[in-house]
Amino acid sequence: MDFRLPFDLSHLPFIFLAIIVAFTIHEFAHAYSAYRFGDPTAYKLGRVTLNPVAHVSLLGLLFIMLLGFGWARPVPVNRSNFRNPRLMSIIVSAVGPLSNLILAVVAAAAAYAVFGLGWVDGASTGAVKAVGLTFWYMVHINVLLFLFNLIPLPPLDGYRIVEDLAPTPLRITMMKYESWGVYLFLLIVFINPIYNVTIGPILSQIHDIREGLFALMSGVFDVNINWRYMHFGNE
Repeated sequence: MDFRLPFDLSHLPFIFLAIIVAFTIHEFAHAYSAYRFGDPTAYKLGRVTLNPVAHVSLLGLLFIMLLGFGWARPVPVNRSNFRNPRLMSIIVSAVGPLSNLILAVVAAAAAYAVFGLGWVDGASTGAVKAVGLTFWYMVHINVLLFLFNLIPLPPLDGYRIVEDLAPTPLRITMMKYESWGVYLFLLIVFINPIYNVTIGPILSQIHDIREGLFALMSGVFDVNINWRYMHFGNE
């Protein structure tokens, strides 16, 4: 069996940093919004924090590093504590992916600001590439998490949003079969023919969104960054 890592081995430090930040912000957004809406469950468990230790799953982190697919520790939410359970549950579910989109935009802007303002001028080639790769993966990983978590399959945020938008009878039916949905999700992720006609086309948009952000920031800051050079070290 020919096993290959989903990322360049030399890029692992940058990938690790991007994943830790992305997972931490994503789960913090869930926990904080639930707490602000009146549910103290996550707060009592120490999840309303930016400490990565509270949010990162070691097994989920290992999976994403080795297979390109992983997870953080899910934030427990008791929707019965919300004043408007359905609406507030939708918001709590949505803020996780939205936090990743915001992080991607901020990282893209920061990259073009740093290079445009000449803050890395005079730095060694290795240092310039390290800065570039840090920003590239921060954008890429956060765009990936934004799209991936909006897929309407359990246990992803997109499923929770659809579940709360559904009429009550349909919602009850969805809850009844939800445990089977997790197995369906795993089949879709790991069996290529199914993946290629389901969530594959959705995740194929990662490249377009990432490059769109870079193009936008290139225009805003009037600077071009050779991302190919950052990855491969040649023109």
